[in-house]
Amino acid sequence: MPSRAPGSSWVLFAIGAALLGLPRAATASAEENELLGTWRNPKNSVHVEIGPCGRAMCGVVVWASEKAIADAREEGTDPLIGINLLRDFLSTGDRRWRGQVFVPDLRKTVTGTAEMIDANTFRARSCALAVFCRTQVWRRIG
Repeated sequence: MPSRAPGSSWVLFAIGAALLGLPRAATASAEENELLGTWRNPKNSVHVEIGPCGRAMCGVVVWASEKAIADAREEGTDPLIGINLLRDFLSTGDRRWRGQVFVPDLRKTVTGTAEMIDANTFRARSCALAVFCRTQVWRRIG
């Protein structure tokens, strides 16, 4: 039986996993890691945990004020906590991401971008029909 080089089993497993479509360990770039964490909106009424979801980044509501919960419920989004607000955000380079944003009080999904201002701040912009746009500055809380 021929001998194998050390670590060759891992290489064979990785090739096999790729061919079979098995999940592989995700490795995020330093730029992608910048967006990881818990963030609050400008009114501190919603906190979102941003993390990897497949090849993209997503943001799930982990806390919301009573008013934000009531506003979302009034428009038909219940529960608010646990909702995936940021969906399929992919890096476009230069500390920017693009994806979809679910707006709970409108029950609509719109195009959105995130741009890092510094390590603890990003500018979020969402647009409906590329005309009605809204920009917010979010701050890291964790």
